[in-house]
Amino acid sequence: MGGGLLVAGTTSDAGKSVVTAGICRWLVRRGVKVAPFKAQNMSLNSFVTREGAEIGRAQAMQAQAARVEPTALMNPVLLKPGSDRSSQVVLMGRPVGEMSARGYHGGRQETLLGTVTDCLEQLRSSYDAVICEGAGSPAEINLRRTDIVNMGIARAAKFPVLVVGDIDRGGVFASFFGTTALLSAEDQSLVAGYLVNKFRGDVSLLEPGLDMLYGLTGRRTYGVLPFTHGLGIDEEDGLRVSMRGAVRESVVAPPHGEEVLRVAVCAVPLMSNFTDVDALAAEPGVVVRFVDRADELADADLVVVPGTRGTVKALAWLRERGLADALVRRAAEGRPVLGICGGFQVLGERIEDEVESRAGVVDGLGLLPVRVRFDRAKTLARPVGSALGEPVEGYEIHHGVADVRGGEPFLDGCRVGAVWGTHWHGSLESDGFRRRFLVEVARAAGRRFVPAPDTSFGVLREEQLDRLGDLVEEHADTDALWRLIEGGAPSGLPFVPPGAPPAVAGAAENRGAAPDPAHQSPEGLDFAGSAGLGQVAEHHVDQEAK
Repeated sequence: MGGGLLVAGTTSDAGKSVVTAGICRWLVRRGVKVAPFKAQNMSLNSFVTREGAEIGRAQAMQAQAARVEPTALMNPVLLKPGSDRSSQVVLMGRPVGEMSARGYHGGRQETLLGTVTDCLEQLRSSYDAVICEGAGSPAEINLRRTDIVNMGIARAAKFPVLVVGDIDRGGVFASFFGTTALLSAEDQSLVAGYLVNKFRGDVSLLEPGLDMLYGLTGRRTYGVLPFTHGLGIDEEDGLRVSMRGAVRESVVAPPHGEEVLRVAVCAVPLMSNFTDVDALAAEPGVVVRFVDRADELADADLVVVPGTRGTVKALAWLRERGLADALVRRAAEGRPVLGICGGFQVLGERIEDEVESRAGVVDGLGLLPVRVRFDRAKTLARPVGSALGEPVEGYEIHHGVADVRGGEPFLDGCRVGAVWGTHWHGSLESDGFRRRFLVEVARAAGRRFVPAPDTSFGVLREEQLDRLGDLVEEHADTDALWRLIEGGAPSGLPFVPPGAPPAVAGAAENRGAAPDPAHQSPEGLDFAGSAGLGQVAEHHVDQEAK
């Protein structure tokens, strides 16, 4: 059975995803067969595996860091928010229905522990090591009873826990101490120590604080990772994108031609798979920014309307902000617009939606001769084709079925003038196609922009992943990390008072092992008399509950 480690965080966005990827890359470079794992992920950025399963895109990136093919085993539960109060539940790569936060945390989440531990055990039987990523914070005591992604999975697998803290936010010592002190004694016994992320300055000035933290908790710090620009790859949630910032702190290289090309991405509600524009931002001379005002489209050479989990909601948002009128004017003027997935649907003539928004028939922007009907079945595919004379690969994740009634064929969608639309995510990662597309955009925009002939998105991604591996190898105690992965948490770790409240600690104690598989359904779910999966798939459950 393979060893493992759970990378937890003091907060969301502490750096768990990139640290997990960095550890995976460090391990595979030293000859360890390693796999990533996240029991439950909440994200609007997802990916389709070769077997047609939908998983979090962060886990696909971590699999690439580990140099293995991503599978549904690496992210058995994916939650895709559809509003502030409900999410689509994707189980083992397939959607099984909508559920409110109260409905999910009210018992349905706990029944999934057997499923996620089974997936983890399958990975452990095939790999030397499994590096798990937690979610949020392990000290969310209000959710500990039903936790399957932090201490719940660590207890079930008996994995040591490394807690990551973002020192750039401040308060990292209090966060490390408080996270530990709010856990039950049983959970604390697995918290092996800490990893400081995003440190700026002289590490020697930090060391006295690390020594005091050890004195307070009996737990060492396994490394201090420096603040490094440009490592925010394949983030989990597009909702936190800075509206006026460059794509994940990307530094724009000088243009290969005479002029730069400016790309504006409409930051629509419930934006999904905004990673589609990463390949554009990787091109020298291409400036990508996210926008939410009509006047910000004025100087854009290309406007991208990205994917969304709420197509009708995104369409209404575009109209409310004047962005819809600006897009219509652009199309009339022959200025480039690209719609991807939900963005493609918005550009069509009509949307018939009795599934996602249940709004019925809604008029689209009418820029493409396309009519879209939402189907309850989700399309999950890895298409391969060609466009603009170049081979293209992509992936599809959508409920909308497009009836293309004219225009010039473009992947699975169409093109009319300088307006393009497709359901294919990831198509811009195909280097030859991306270059030809940018040539078309530059011509239509009247820009003297020339794409660099040698930009390889795949090579750039590998370089980023190697940089993550370098950070771990150069700034963490890798020998000590390997001992954790191979041998588990050190014995005799002291208890840090006060510990979890009695009720929470008791509940955690009762959940030290996975549920009896005999009491699970074949999918690992038994809703014990509540709405089953078939019923959940037919209607939203308790949507108005928080």
